[in-house]
Amino acid sequence: LEKSFVSNIRAQQWYNGDSPRNLSGFINDKTNRLIGWPIMRQLRVKSNLCSYQKLRSICINDYSLLNEEKNSFGLAWTNETTTEESSSSIIESFQYKSSEELDTYVYIGDHGTYSGNGYVYEFRGRLIDLQSNLSKLHQLRWIDNQTRAVIIQFSLYNPNVELFIAVTFIMEFLSTGGVYPSARFEPMTFYTFTLQFQLICMIFYMILIIYFMWMEIQSLFSLKWSYFQQFWSYVEVGIIVCSWSSVGIYIWRYREYQRISSLFEQTNGYVYINLQFATYINDILTFFYGFICFFGTIKLLRPCRFNQRLMLFSETLKYAGKELISFSMMFSIIFLSFICLFYFLFASKIWDCSSLLQTAQMLFQMTLLKFDAAELTGAAAFLGPFSFSLFILLVIFICLSMFLSIINDSFRRARDDMKIKNSEEIFSFMFNRFQRWTGWKKASEEEIYQQRDALKRYEYFDPSERFPDRIDQLLEAIDRIYMNQKAELTRVQETNI
Repeated sequence: LEKSFVSNIRAQQWYNGDSPRNLSGFINDKTNRLIGWPIMRQLRVKSNLCSYQKLRSICINDYSLLNEEKNSFGLAWTNETTTEESSSSIIESFQYKSSEELDTYVYIGDHGTYSGNGYVYEFRGRLIDLQSNLSKLHQLRWIDNQTRAVIIQFSLYNPNVELFIAVTFIMEFLSTGGVYPSARFEPMTFYTFTLQFQLICMIFYMILIIYFMWMEIQSLFSLKWSYFQQFWSYVEVGIIVCSWSSVGIYIWRYREYQRISSLFEQTNGYVYINLQFATYINDILTFFYGFICFFGTIKLLRPCRFNQRLMLFSETLKYAGKELISFSMMFSIIFLSFICLFYFLFASKIWDCSSLLQTAQMLFQMTLLKFDAAELTGAAAFLGPFSFSLFILLVIFICLSMFLSIINDSFRRARDDMKIKNSEEIFSFMFNRFQRWTGWKKASEEEIYQQRDALKRYEYFDPSERFPDRIDQLLEAIDRIYMNQKAELTRVQETNI
């Protein structure tokens, strides 16, 4: 912090010694401007009595929301008032503040989830004052053995590309010792419609969504409960729900942007503005965009369902559905057993086995035959190769072979049961007709001859094919004559009587 960070959050001299003119508020890269100032927030834990006090009486656990220190202190974390002269920022850095006061939010690190509260030091003022304040905090042991996280947050704006960047550096202190740094950079833009074409496309898209929503409502009332038994109904509902949710999230993000812009204009950028909340909103909007693209891409299969290969694919999945469910249950049990085995054997020796999730990821990579045999052998000379060989035998050779057998058998049944009436695929036929209609492809003489021949065959009727129809017509005429004569005879008899 003293030697690198502070000097880089202010624009320094150019390479030739010239002073940085008109770069007030810019960081040392002279491209990105600080929005407000950086803050350094510390999260601490309470000290507890050790269960075994012969070696040490006070123990400090890992961070959690329950054991977070929430008291304010004097200088050097003491409860005594001191007459030592210090700047207000130094004194404030030992005072506990809530997330509402700081405008900060919960942050998820690699080793824990940290609240938005804490003890804050603001990097405000001249460069020489910042350097002296950091030296003073170092002397006062602002970071000590009760520190569990130090989070540095600041916001940048790049006027060249009109991008906002939320920057977060975090240092996590574990009770086992060691400091684990990580960084996160979140670029975002609030200018969604930079071109009129984008706005037109968005309006056209929302009109389509309204039309599809009306069609789905009609289908729901007509089909009732049968509507929820169709796969494509869930795809349509997913597109509609995610689209309208994206509209709501976008309006939410736009209002947050208006708040940030008004603060920036009122203070000319000399106020602390935290983009963490805007980052979370932007992440949610990105998630909805991802699901819209996912459902929309799946929907492309629907107009292509006449393709013979896609029909064969869907029929194969239908035949293999029940067998794959039972197989997946069996495979999950076997795979979970290997996760437990590798985790307990190599948790302290292989980094990829340090957690259950990482162990599962490593085993999935091993199913793709991506592994480091030397690392397993180095972790355990006998158990490493033995466990690896057992996994390859049961999972790769047996389970995956069973999976392929299920798919192969279902594919054979689907291929035998499918009855294609036309030799020409409907999808290919539609695509060829579209190419000819647009002029991309011209029909050859042979294709023109085949079309004329098919048309003539359609218009031609063999007399023998019409003979049954003629007989039916004759029988109907005879029946009408007989009934008319019988009705006339009956009428004459009634008249004579």
